[in-house]
Amino acid sequence: MITLLHTADIHLDSPLKSLALRDEALSQQVQTATRTALIRIVDAALDLQVSGVLIAGDLFDGAERSARTAAFLIAQLDRLKDAGIAVFYIKGNHDAENPITGELTLPDNVHVFDGRGGKVQLGAQDVWIHGVSFSNRHAPDSLLGKFAAPVPGAVNIAMLHTSLAGAPGHDTYAPCSVAELRDMGFDYWALGHIHKRQVHSDAPWIVMPGIPQGRDIGEAGPKSATLIEIDGRTVTVSEVPTAAVEFAEITLPCSGIDSEDALRGALREALRSAAAQISAEAGVLRLQLTGQTPMKWQILRDRDRWQETIAELAQTAGALWIDKVQFDLSDGDAVSGGGSAVDELDRLMQQIREEPGFGAEMLETLTTLLSEIPRERRARLVPDETSAETLARHLCEQGAEAMVAAMKGAAE
Repeated sequence: MITLLHTADIHLDSPLKSLALRDEALSQQVQTATRTALIRIVDAALDLQVSGVLIAGDLFDGAERSARTAAFLIAQLDRLKDAGIAVFYIKGNHDAENPITGELTLPDNVHVFDGRGGKVQLGAQDVWIHGVSFSNRHAPDSLLGKFAAPVPGAVNIAMLHTSLAGAPGHDTYAPCSVAELRDMGFDYWALGHIHKRQVHSDAPWIVMPGIPQGRDIGEAGPKSATLIEIDGRTVTVSEVPTAAVEFAEITLPCSGIDSEDALRGALREALRSAAAQISAEAGVLRLQLTGQTPMKWQILRDRDRWQETIAELAQTAGALWIDKVQFDLSDGDAVSGGGSAVDELDRLMQQIREEPGFGAEMLETLTTLLSEIPRERRARLVPDETSAETLARHLCEQGAEAMVAAMKGAAE
C-alpha cells in the first residue's frame, strides 16, 4: 500500500476575517490558524507514514514578504524530510506573485514543478507525479498541453491549479473541463484553487481538496486534506481533518416562542447542537433568528441584550464564538393593514426611505462619516459606490426598525 496526502490553498499566514475575532481569547487562537492547519497536515503525514505530500498551489497568500513565514515553512518541511517523506509542489496564482517563493531554498525532499511542466517518480515506486506551476499570477489559458503523457503501466498522478469551468467567488485560471481531465489518462488529478472540497469523479479520481482552514463565514464547514491510498492500480481516497477554527451558519426558527425563558432554552439547545457538530477546537457562528413570534418587537428592542446573552450561551455550550446575529422575525401582523399610530409611523418611514432625495441625502451623510475613519478600514467597508448605497440603505432600514421596535416593545 502506497499513501499520499493531497492538499492545496493553505494560504499560509492569511488572516481570518470575522467580527468574532475582536474577542481577545479567540483572537489569540486564530492568529496562527493557517499555521496550525499546516502543522496538522504534517502531523497526519507523519502519523500515517505517507510516501509523499502533494501541495496543489497557493501555499502562500498574496505578495506579503515575511521571514517568519519562511522560517516556519522550512521547519515543517524539514519534519517531513527527517521522516523520508517527499513533497511535490506546484505554484498557484498566489504563489506566483509572492516574492518568498522565488527566494526560498527549500529542503531537498521538496520538488517544485516549474511552468514548463514535468514528471517525477515517487522514489522506487511505480508511481509518477506530474505537475505544472503558474509562471505568473495570471493563467487565462489551459495548461493541459504542458502535461506529458502518463507513464504506461504505472500509477500516474497529475497536479493542477485550476478554476475548472469556473466557480463563484474565484477568478478563472487555467480553465479546463472535467471531461478533458478524464480524457488525459491519469489515475488521479490533484487539483487546487477552489476553496470548497469536491470530488468531481472517481474514475479517474478528480479531487479538489478545498481549503484546509476556512478564513471567514463564506468558507464555512469542516475542512480537510485528502488521503490517497494506492493498492496496485486501485486508488481510494478519504478525508483527514485539518482546521483549527471552523465557521458555521445556523438558523433558529422562533415560531411558537412566546417568552424569554422559552427563547433562552431554544438558543441553549441550538448552540449545544452546533457545538457537537464542530470538528475543530473552536467554532465561529453566524446565527439567524427566523419565524413568526409575538416577541418580535421585544427581541428587536433589546437586541443588544440578546446578542450578549447569545454570546454567553455560546461560550457555555463549548468553544463557540458569535460572528453575527441576524434577526429575520415577523409578529404575524399585516403592518400595511394595521391602524395603530406605530403602524402608521412605520408606513410613513418606509415611504420616506423610498424617496430618491432621501436616499441621496443619506449617501451624502454616510460619505461624510466615512471620511472620519482610516482609509484602509473605509476601503474594506465600502470598496465601491454600490457598496456605499447598500450600506446607507441598510442603516436606514435598521434605524427605522429599531425605532418601531422600541415603541412597539414599550407598548406590549
